[in-house]
Amino acid sequence: MDHAEQPPGGTGGEPAGTHGQQHPLGIYFKIWGLLFVLSTASYLVDWFHLQGMLRWTLIIAFMLLKAGLIVAVFMHMVWERLALLYAIVVPPLLLLVLLGIGALEADYTFLTRGTFFSTGS
Repeated sequence: MDHAEQPPGGTGGEPAGTHGQQHPLGIYFKIWGLLFVLSTASYLVDWFHLQGMLRWTLIIAFMLLKAGLIVAVFMHMVWERLALLYAIVVPPLLLLVLLGIGALEADYTFLTRGTFFSTGS
């Protein structure tokens, strides 16, 4: 024979089991840069002494953006199947909805107790 047999799962010189998706390094460098910018913006929230709801809204927004980028790119969720994505994303969203419902219920319970247990001199 004048051609070599290829190993199963490989082509020519690569060992079996090493084929798969290859992502260019440029996307990782861009995400690292964006994470650096978001971290700098998060630091600037404290640098400019922002207070109140604006401060916490910005901190949480930057935190969620950074976490989303890390999960999407570095954990390869951008390239995963939709079912796996739903398995990762839907439970935390459901937890947030349930926490919101619990917060509303707690507020209602607190106000109702104030109405019924107040001393009406």
